[in-house]
Amino acid sequence: MMHVFLLMVYLGVGDDRKLVSGDMYFKSIVRCNYFAKELSKRYGNFGGARGLNKKDQATAYCVPKFIKIGSVEVYD
Repeated sequence: MMHVFLLMVYLGVGDDRKLVSGDMYFKSIVRCNYFAKELSKRYGNFGGARGLNKKDQATAYCVPKFIKIGSVEVYD
């Protein structure tokens, strides 16, 4: 058994928020947070002056998990 960090990525806000990825495991919280930061960036014109459409807003964060060694792929 080992502790890892699971990257959770959601699109949308409130009741419309949907999990779009929850299967990336990392040995390091630093690496996990790096990908969380990069995946939550948005580029383009999403609604002009009002800003990003709510359905396109991304939230990404890392949660600790205790897994059986070899049960999932774990990134460095």
